[in-house]
Amino acid sequence: MASNKPHKGLLKRMRITKTGLVKHKSANSKHLKSGKSPSRLRRLRKDRYLWSSDSKGLEALLFRRLRGKDQARAALKRSPSPAKRKAMQAAKAGAAAGKK
Repeated sequence: MASNKPHKGLLKRMRITKTGLVKHKSANSKHLKSGKSPSRLRRLRKDRYLWSSDSKGLEALLFRRLRGKDQARAALKRSPSPAKRKAMQAAKAGAAAGKK
């Protein structure tokens, strides 16, 4: 069975942080710098983070969940550990048995 492969060109242009934010380099910062003010060049030197509206479109290309700059860290829900999953299933079964 074929596996999903992330878009390699996109991976070369972006970095994904541990918390799921997408870092990218600012546009207009590579050449023709003599016409730009020093303060603008300092601003362009910094890496930027994608907003959630832009990062959601990249999720399909990378086959992973991403988080936008304007989203809280809790926006990405983690999968529970196997022990927590069993405890949740046991609690759910107990609640269902209590209703009968």
